[in-house]
Amino acid sequence: MVSRSYSNLLELASGEAPAPSLGHISRRIPRIMTVAGIMSDLDDDASESVCSDRSSSAQKDRIIIVANQLPIRVHRKTDSKGWTFSWDENSLLLQLKDGLGDEDLEFIYVGCLKEDIHPNEQDEVSQILLETFKCVPTFLPPDLFSRYYHGFCKQQLWPLFHYMLPLSPDLGGRFNRSLWQAYVSVNKIFADRIMEVINPEDDFVWVHDYHLMVLPTFLRKRFNRVKLGFFLHSPFPSSEIYKTLPIREELLRALLNSDLIGFHTFDYARHFLSCCSRMLGLSYESKRGYIGLEYYGRTVSIKILPVGIHMGQLQSVLGLPETEKKVAELIKQFRDQGRTMLLGVDDMDIFKGISLKLLAMEQLLLLHPEKQGKVVLVQIANPARGKGKDVKEVQEETYTTVKRINEKFGKPGYEPVILIDQPLKFYERVAYYVVAECCLVTAVRDGMNLIPYEYIISRQGNDKLDKVMGLELCTPKKSMLVVSEFIGCSPSLSGAIRVNPWNIDAVADAMDSALVMAEPEKQLRHEKHYKYVSTHDVGYWARSFLQDLDRTCKDHVRRRCWGIGFGLSFRVVALDPNFRKLTMEHIMSAYKRTTTRAILLDYDGTLMPQNTIDKKPSSKTIEILNSLCRDKNNTVFIVSARSRGTLTEWFSSCEKLGLAAEHGCFLRMKRDDEWETCVPTVECGWKQIAEPVMKLYTETTDGSVIEDKDTAMVWSYEDADPDFGSCQAKELLDHLESVLANEPVTVKSGQNIVEVKPQGVSKGLVAKRLLSSMQQKGISPDFVLCIGDDRSDEDMFEVITSSIPGPSIAPSAEVFACTVGRKPSKAKYYLDDTAEIVRLMQGLASVAEQMVTV
Repeated sequence: MVSRSYSNLLELASGEAPAPSLGHISRRIPRIMTVAGIMSDLDDDASESVCSDRSSSAQKDRIIIVANQLPIRVHRKTDSKGWTFSWDENSLLLQLKDGLGDEDLEFIYVGCLKEDIHPNEQDEVSQILLETFKCVPTFLPPDLFSRYYHGFCKQQLWPLFHYMLPLSPDLGGRFNRSLWQAYVSVNKIFADRIMEVINPEDDFVWVHDYHLMVLPTFLRKRFNRVKLGFFLHSPFPSSEIYKTLPIREELLRALLNSDLIGFHTFDYARHFLSCCSRMLGLSYESKRGYIGLEYYGRTVSIKILPVGIHMGQLQSVLGLPETEKKVAELIKQFRDQGRTMLLGVDDMDIFKGISLKLLAMEQLLLLHPEKQGKVVLVQIANPARGKGKDVKEVQEETYTTVKRINEKFGKPGYEPVILIDQPLKFYERVAYYVVAECCLVTAVRDGMNLIPYEYIISRQGNDKLDKVMGLELCTPKKSMLVVSEFIGCSPSLSGAIRVNPWNIDAVADAMDSALVMAEPEKQLRHEKHYKYVSTHDVGYWARSFLQDLDRTCKDHVRRRCWGIGFGLSFRVVALDPNFRKLTMEHIMSAYKRTTTRAILLDYDGTLMPQNTIDKKPSSKTIEILNSLCRDKNNTVFIVSARSRGTLTEWFSSCEKLGLAAEHGCFLRMKRDDEWETCVPTVECGWKQIAEPVMKLYTETTDGSVIEDKDTAMVWSYEDADPDFGSCQAKELLDHLESVLANEPVTVKSGQNIVEVKPQGVSKGLVAKRLLSSMQQKGISPDFVLCIGDDRSDEDMFEVITSSIPGPSIAPSAEVFACTVGRKPSKAKYYLDDTAEIVRLMQGLASVAEQMVTV
């Protein structure tokens, strides 16, 4: 039978596949689905629906860890009947659990197995893994797995995330739509498996790595309030690299359906944020140390923390008799022969820079002949995780280079390079760490790389190993690291010698420096590194991530959530319960019932879209405004940041329309009235100070302009590079605040602008002035409509909403403070965009015409 989870890949990629109808499951773990995507019927209990606020009573917090592979070793039994399973002690996912401690936590793992299980055996295997290991296996047909993992993940995502552009078919994988569909399909199958075991009201879901980047969308679509974290273990490329990906927006939006997104380094997080800014127009800010992205009313938090190692596991391996025995063998092989060991441990792939390291070793021996016969580079090459032409090329180049170096500098009993390309047991690798004087990690690009951390802890050793090494009691330990600048652990190892791995001469010099450095210096560097690595272990990393996830999800319960968008463009809107959409029926009904109305409208971003080049009002807008103004019971105002001259010109045909210019600094009740000043007249001598500063930033920021108004000055960077413009705006804001500190003005930032205006001027003044003016005439409006889109309009919303119980508005008044777009606001209502606002105003205008005619 073909599973519905992957039968129609095009349907999945477009997101049109219907979500399976599943009831909620309590803390107990239910039976397991054995064929991908096919599930037995569940009772649909309304009391356990997605929107239920009921939390199941449970003793432990439960965490569902989701990754491409389960932390399980699989072996076929000797009689070929059935399988044996055991924990994979080297898996980060298992170390994560051990590091956290499981006294108060329950873990469930969801992922694939390393072996292909025949469909006839999947029932039995699922049951064993569930009962014995609390693991939920995701079974994928071999062809689908190959296209998803070896195809899309390893040939397209992985090279691109490591900065390899597919400039030719041989260089990186060209985008293949069918492989992308396989990737989406597998992520959907993972979501189906999670849905079987999740209690969405209580459980935390932690998704790991780039194999499952669209999984958050499938989970969020089914459970709007799911508590979902994602950690990327690979680099995230700069926007220039990432934007070449044809499905770039789909991946970004999928990740943004998480609550917390984790990265190893600030650079990776910065690149991700830059992509969100440039491709989705999102802004981010740091509040009290936490970086957050506002995304449809939800705050998506960004976590920057490198993963650590499992201290307990490594220290127990250091204490094994096998380790001591191997260390003794290596001492006899190297130190007792008067040779110093340099060590490299890398996967055999194109990004680990093995060949560059070998060339640096060759250069070291060439430039320092005295080291020939005394220095040995042991290169442990782990099997590559992917497969293909690039892996074969790396292997061939490595073997050829090793052979050449050994033939050139070797002699009987001495090989300058020892290549170990057979899998080593962990204790054997640790023994090499213990004996090596220096560890070389020269990858050209790597997400994290924990080899340096393992090396540091191994060099710290223990009392038994000290005896084997011939060290006296309390002898200070030492270690040396040469690390690439392009690996994730580099920023946290300040005592390492950092190198550009492409610069062969610099790497050779670093190797020489590591060998000849004074012993006290080596000891100080080791001590610094050991202090950091031992305190920032895998438990510290996992605890910190889950604490932030818990903090980010705390307000889920009190928010109203609903989904919008189709396919992978799906996202959840999360808003305060009192914040709702303004419907045409509601406002038109209120309009008809009332007799005295005040209408205040922002212009840019409200009646006119922000990205429109021609900002003049259309004939339709003028017609709408005139229709509303013809009703003598209406007082209609445009409240804008624009200058008096611009507003006078644009709205010259609106006789009864009130205008407020420059955020309410100037006011005119109707066309034939004189402009009034709402604040005391201020000398504009400050402009002589502000203008040169603004000009400086305009000259250095391509796409920025200055707008000089009567009482204000605006620096706009709407057409500039978003990252650079934002950076320059922050600098300009600080600069202007400094030079204008003694002037009667305020400096504020807005949407793509920095503005200097007189103190006390705000759109709230217009609202106060209008309500006060109506009150003086003995009129109390029983209908108030106020619409705006940015920070400056929040002042109007605040005045309108705070005036409701007061004398300036009728006691039973219908008050509508409305913002553009779903976002945090002092307004109680929202509309999606300017098109909806124009439709609303058109509806009100038609009602106004009917009432005037009657």
